Amino acid sequence: MKRHERMNALLELLGEHGRLDVEQAAEALAVSAATARRDMDTLAEQQLLTRTRGGAVLGSVAYDLPIRYKRSRRAGQKQAIARAAARLVRPGETVGLSGGTTTTEIARALATRPEFAESGPLPRLTVVTNSLNIAHELAVRPQIKTVVTGGVAHSRSFELTGPFSESVLRQVSLDTAFIGANGVDPEAGATVHDEAEAGVNRLMAERAARAVVAADRSKLGVRCFALVGGAELFSTFLTDGPVPAETRDRFEASGLRVLETPREED
Repeated sequence: MKRHERMNALLELLGEHGRLDVEQAAEALAVSAATARRDMDTLAEQQLLTRTRGGAVLGSVAYDLPIRYKRSRRAGQKQAIARAAARLVRPGETVGLSGGTTTTEIARALATRPEFAESGPLPRLTVVTNSLNIAHELAVRPQIKTVVTGGVAHSRSFELTGPFSESVLRQVSLDTAFIGANGVDPEAGATVHDEAEAGVNRLMAERAARAVVAADRSKLGVRCFALVGGAELFSTFLTDGPVPAETRDRFEASGLRVLETPREED
């Protein structure tokens, strides 16, 4: 296991347990106690955990992992979702992308589709995003017009929120919006950890002719603090599946269509 993978795993273990001692971490990660101790020290320097005598506890900023530490989690599933999402978009459309690891993969899938790579007098695709990392990746592609909302940067998700973001979104019209979520529940709908992000995500979805919540199946049945919206806002829930039949029925009874990626991409 590479060092960044170990630190990802260490943060996930802390997220599950709240506290770990060095020996527990070393056993779970199959490394020496010295290696576990060094990884804890590195993460403590980044203020992602707090070192204790013989171990570590969650730091005050660690309620949600920074996006740079979440990229490798369920990467294959998120890439499958991204490929399916990209197939829903036609050349010339305007697409909204919220921040998050799944929507970042959607941005990459859109950027590499051949039909969006052709040069011409008009952009092959317009992307409106409140995500700094998505904008950074797309800005180097001249065939894609990238519009950034502005706003206050969130230190963990790299999303821009606040009145400036909302002002820009109220002035645009989107064909499709892909909105990430930390939890998707048949009754509660899509939810995230932060209320400011929820507000911008909701407005982006409202500005779209078609709004799709995109999340891998680990988010199924999870309810987080801030509500984005349910079937009144989203037409489709795009996930990697398989979604249990009972859960699918509950989603569809609420009016939210479930779209799973092809099984061979799972």
